[in-house]
Amino acid sequence: MSIRRLPENLVNRIAAGEVVERPASALKELVENAIDSGARNISVRLSAGGIDLVEVTDDGCGMSPPDMALALERHATSKLPDEDIEMVSTLGFRGEALPSIASVSKMTLESRPANAEGWTRTVDHGVVTGEGPAALPFGTRVRVENLFGNVPARRKFLRSARAEYAAALDTMKRLAMARPDIGFVVEHDGRRVLAVQPTSARPERVAALTSGELIDNSVALDFEREGVRLGGVASLPTYNRGVADHQFLFVNGRPVKDRLLIGAVRGAYAEMLARDRHAVVALFLDLPPTQVDVNVHPAKTEVRFRDPALIRGMIVSGLRHALDQSGFRAVQRPSADALAAWQQEPMHTAQGDIFARPAALGPTAYQGNYGQRPAYPSAQESRSSFADMGAIPGEDLAPLWGRAAVAHEPVPERASHPLGVARGQVANTYIVAEAEDGLVIVDQHAAHERLVLERMRKAMAAAGGGVPSQALLLPIVVELEEPACDRLEARAEELSAFGLDIERFGPGAMLVRATPAVLGDGDAKGLLEDLADDLAAYDDALSLKERIDHVAATMACHGSVRAGRVLSVTEMNALLREMEVTPHSGQCNHGRPTWVKLALGDVEKLFGRK
Repeated sequence: MSIRRLPENLVNRIAAGEVVERPASALKELVENAIDSGARNISVRLSAGGIDLVEVTDDGCGMSPPDMALALERHATSKLPDEDIEMVSTLGFRGEALPSIASVSKMTLESRPANAEGWTRTVDHGVVTGEGPAALPFGTRVRVENLFGNVPARRKFLRSARAEYAAALDTMKRLAMARPDIGFVVEHDGRRVLAVQPTSARPERVAALTSGELIDNSVALDFEREGVRLGGVASLPTYNRGVADHQFLFVNGRPVKDRLLIGAVRGAYAEMLARDRHAVVALFLDLPPTQVDVNVHPAKTEVRFRDPALIRGMIVSGLRHALDQSGFRAVQRPSADALAAWQQEPMHTAQGDIFARPAALGPTAYQGNYGQRPAYPSAQESRSSFADMGAIPGEDLAPLWGRAAVAHEPVPERASHPLGVARGQVANTYIVAEAEDGLVIVDQHAAHERLVLERMRKAMAAAGGGVPSQALLLPIVVELEEPACDRLEARAEELSAFGLDIERFGPGAMLVRATPAVLGDGDAKGLLEDLADDLAAYDDALSLKERIDHVAATMACHGSVRAGRVLSVTEMNALLREMEVTPHSGQCNHGRPTWVKLALGDVEKLFGRK
């Protein structure tokens, strides 16, 4: 069998299989070319998700007719002035994108440099079908139509127009985040779907492309180590999503999807988020070109770092340091559904609806079964109304779900504390505090759970890696299934670092000799059962560090104040003060908020005052 050279059009189609996977891939290559041309404004038009049309227009440097012809040849590029491929500073450099796209579509390339005439060149699936003068502003316009029109085997693997549109829009968002100094406009089927103006602030650009709420619920990053700079924004743990589609990673301005970076983000949030929740981050890594290889794949979305341990450690430590600085912050946006329920749900009694929602009340009347009355009823009228409801003081009352405890010590000034001062406890689970600008409601179990976990970490650091333990006067025998005992026995040495001293006591039992001192008197049986379940669920999936963090979180849960426990005012205020000085106290160990604030303005809305 003889060896022969493949024809140029077939080579281009083979290359297109790597470079042009779908319309979003072609869009990415064209927009990156526009960015490299020095454009300040880039406009994109799509039709049917890019399957029928992808058009990219920029105001960059433009190309002369000879350069346009050369640009449609393989491995012809203006972005490598010499052969030092390790010093690439542009998004594109391989010279494959335009000829690959032109080989599987009908491409019309129009361009005009400043102070020169415009020119157009059309290529239909690898064959030049026309060229000539063109009237257009300076810059370049590339029009790609009927992608994979002559390659039915590839076209049938494209997804629906809606799915292709979603992929194209995600590509544009990532490119727009990477270059906040460039304005972007995207239209789909004649409808403008994205428009951002040039700005110098990355957080503003990220928020504009994700959610405006991110600015108020995120922390900024700006770290530098050994010539590597890490910047961007990261959401508070309580501001999270069910999927990881809002994690944007950039290396030297290039959007990438790298497992190392994604794993570093997961590790940084490991003990602050439930495993099925994901943080919202936009991280920008800037490092010398010699420290990263961008020539891993023709699509250029994968990179390789010369020192991956440095990069991962920097991301983890940088994110944790920034989150530590956030203190007790948490997402404080009242649920619209919850507020709507407060406003609309009436109180039902045997006589009917006594209270309608405040929004329905007039300025001088309230409604119900009583018609119109003065805005402020007299004391006799109030007593009469309560009598109709069966709620006169001294008579039988339904059990109350809340309580207000007596303060035996002077109550601190509310203005001097961000989380306010405790005023009472609801359902023996939620602490109600009054702050200067609203009401704060704290989940006592979730808050104390986080505080205990941070105490354990602090104790481990102070003790050189171990938590002080409290020996039991009488060891406790905990009966478990044999596989559960096996798992606990295999991790006995790791658990001892947390102050939990256990040993095997027969085939189906464990002997507990000591428990962590910070937990106090806890349920040893329940603790061992939960630890055994956690080790079964996460033993293989997590690294050693992540397993240890999960064990610490489980222990903290068992050592925290349980829901249903009555607290005194002094205990409530002590909990609030400790939250104010403890890192990450705004979220529990599972990523849920530990406190929410109802601003005074929202309270006034509930009562129709606003």
